[in-house]
Amino acid sequence: MFDFSGKTVLVSGGTSGINLGIAESFAKAGANLFVFSRDPDKVAAALKTLRGHGAKADGCATDVRDYDSVAAAFQQCVDQFGVLDVVVSGAAGNFPCLSKNLSSNGFRAVMEIDLLGTHHVMHAAYPHLRKPGASVINISSAHSANAMIGQSHVCAAKAGIDQITRSLALEWGPEGIRINSVLPGPIEGSGGMAKLFPTKELMEAKMASIPMRRLGQASEIGDLCMFLSSDMGTYITGGTIPCDGGSELNIQPTRYEAFLAG
Repeated sequence: MFDFSGKTVLVSGGTSGINLGIAESFAKAGANLFVFSRDPDKVAAALKTLRGHGAKADGCATDVRDYDSVAAAFQQCVDQFGVLDVVVSGAAGNFPCLSKNLSSNGFRAVMEIDLLGTHHVMHAAYPHLRKPGASVINISSAHSANAMIGQSHVCAAKAGIDQITRSLALEWGPEGIRINSVLPGPIEGSGGMAKLFPTKELMEAKMASIPMRRLGQASEIGDLCMFLSSDMGTYITGGTIPCDGGSELNIQPTRYEAFLAG
């Protein structure tokens, strides 16, 4: 359905989980891919996967908390593939912890990876974006609006990400750059599901609360990102768009507090 042949797509955090699934979707649609994350071994494995789909792919080890490192990664990407058509900012950190047990360092770690990292990616991307025509996607979460026990740090970070999205939609819209937040729900095989619902009881409770009664696939998040970046999404900007099987419409208690309390 989608054709991104010859277009350049950069995915931050695109070496595992949902973000690798997004990168794979664009690779299968013919795009040139550049991915980065902190782990060089994950970068190498991701590049092998993306090239296995026939894509031209490159990447590097980069920590989104370090602006100079992020800026260097963007420069490497455009030197290799040219002006950026699509940027997906997906690097994130998460762990469940009740606020009363959450250290300053723990809170800071998530804010620096998720929120400061998003700012770094946006700031480094801007000079290299196709103007007009670029599509920028921030991978956020329904926790940006819906509170969850044990996730105060993540809720705060994701709310900030969505406000960055809205603000930049205002700033960049006149130059023809579109920017949206995509809010994945419970995705099969993702690190978030393993961390947030690690027991059979918690997983069964979560599954029962999803109107579509199934977990999503990373490829479905990729499909949404491609739609937003295609000619079919040219009038969509500043949105916070869920892809979650309706799960956030039916939040049910999962005895999270008892689980986190041990």
